[in-house]
Amino acid sequence: MRTRVRAGEPDAFAELFDAYAQVVYHHAFRLTADWSVAEDVMSATFMEAWRRRESVDPEGGPLRPWLLGIATNMARTQCRSNRRYRAAAAAAAEAGPASLRIPDHAEETASRVDDRRRINATLAALSSLKRAEREVLVLCLWEGMEYADVARTLRIPIGTVRSRLSRARTKLRKLADAELGRTKRELTPRTRQVKGDRTHAIRSAEEGIR
Repeated sequence: MRTRVRAGEPDAFAELFDAYAQVVYHHAFRLTADWSVAEDVMSATFMEAWRRRESVDPEGGPLRPWLLGIATNMARTQCRSNRRYRAAAAAAAEAGPASLRIPDHAEETASRVDDRRRINATLAALSSLKRAEREVLVLCLWEGMEYADVARTLRIPIGTVRSRLSRARTKLRKLADAELGRTKRELTPRTRQVKGDRTHAIRSAEEGIR
């Protein structure tokens, strides 16, 4: 595949797209928190991959890390500041489970609803991380890439990958738990003063009899 991509074979790029389009798309969404921007990033990624096809090393494994590296750079150009990312993430989280566009006939069950809330809370928490921490976390945890591959993709030392990932995981866990707790408090209905209502009703009745 690497040899065919380097040679610019259209069929090779068609196979590459079929194999990794969804991977690149979801990776872009986790970095941008916007479905439409993720589509743009995905398209730009494969266009850039075609332009840079001759840079592919003829030796090596699957081209997934190479594509995710390009997608990460494309996402950077789409989201040049954490402010824009936070706005997009907040909008996606505010939209709730429907924004995920995942068809599921069992969404009414408690466990499925909790899963959706956890996803939304995690998405909102991601927006609070620094861009460098977010990129390492997404590549290592969501994409399952090895530290060495992430280091090559982001062009940073492996030690930096480890330290950023450790900080990002700790921050994400705390922020997601806090966001989930806030959401649950907002969804919990306030209890009414039933006792006071009954007392008021009894007095009204007695006054009516008199």
